[in-house]
Amino acid sequence: MTVPSSLSPLRPPTHDPDDPVFVAHEGGKLSMTPSKPLRDRADLALLYTPGVAAVSLAIAADPSLATRYTTRSNTVAVVTDGTAVLGLGDIGPLAALPVMEGKAVLFKHFAGIDSVPVCLESGTVDELVEAIARLAPTYGGINLEDISAPRCFEIERRLQQRLDIPVFHDDQHGTAIVVLAALSNAATVVGRPLTSLRVVVSGAGAAGVAITRILARAGVRDLVVCDSRGIIDPSRADLVEHKHRLAATTNPRGLSGPLGVALAGADVFVGVSGGQVAEEDLAAMARGSIVFALANPDPEVHPDVAARHAAVVATGRSDHPNQINNVLAFPGVFRGALDSGATRITEEMKLAAARAIAALVPHPTAGEIVPSVFDERVSPAVAAAVARLAPVARP
Repeated sequence: MTVPSSLSPLRPPTHDPDDPVFVAHEGGKLSMTPSKPLRDRADLALLYTPGVAAVSLAIAADPSLATRYTTRSNTVAVVTDGTAVLGLGDIGPLAALPVMEGKAVLFKHFAGIDSVPVCLESGTVDELVEAIARLAPTYGGINLEDISAPRCFEIERRLQQRLDIPVFHDDQHGTAIVVLAALSNAATVVGRPLTSLRVVVSGAGAAGVAITRILARAGVRDLVVCDSRGIIDPSRADLVEHKHRLAATTNPRGLSGPLGVALAGADVFVGVSGGQVAEEDLAAMARGSIVFALANPDPEVHPDVAARHAAVVATGRSDHPNQINNVLAFPGVFRGALDSGATRITEEMKLAAARAIAALVPHPTAGEIVPSVFDERVSPAVAAAVARLAPVARP
């Protein structure tokens, strides 16, 4: 197969309208289709004026009726300010729009959910929270996407407090859910309890923080987090607020120094940083180690190199086995939340989603620790697991 030149991360930023990638995006990737027929004056009178007035007045009297009589119950806003687009960085809201359209396509294909890209001009945390909250009445859920850390943590937290619908930052929690599912099965492959593993997470941004938290909740006790300056430990004077919290809750053996120090004797490497890992550091890991090099498009270490030293290797890429892809999680998570009328997505729901994904590979091998993203069982299984634990509003 010939790979379009546009897919190369090293290509110059040129526009070739004949390139298959640009052809696939011509005119955008979304359209709106009515769910009710408009055939004649009678239909017009029902769908718009005067008939719509009765529905609007009923909802004004009882807002819960919007769930039944509008698209809100099956519509999610995919919201970004384009400040941290995967693999591209701070490219702004307009350039982020094709990515958000792609996310909307995945929502529809994998879970039947209608979603709308909402690309906002960036601003302060206060400004973004206010803007998103004012948009919220149209939607049954908010999927935050590609918002830079540490702002993303505060934006999500404040929206969760303010709104009565699910707010889910997929860069954090979607990644974390799939990593936990994959690591649970990888631990089975190497014959180790999950709770006994010494895990190193490289990257202290949105994904790294969420992965660390969900692994801790799943029982992993020995977690060491590294950023570009090395191991995060309390002795460092350069830590921002969220890294102070990591320093206080991780690194139980009190390690300090570069990533190589953390990897010596470690069982698991989880990379979500984009930085490169030296082969000699991988060679110093424990026997039967697990390497998740998840940076896209260029993993922290090439899978072929990692396979020389690790028993199980996963990446974020679709051209190698064991792709850790958020699409295994977020469509089903929102499907379950919307169907159950959940007011938020809890930590227990995230753990249940991870268990549901892992269970779809009952006999994992080194080459298969997660199901395919095209496995039609995934979204329904995740949705059912999430819905069972969903908190709902009291009547």
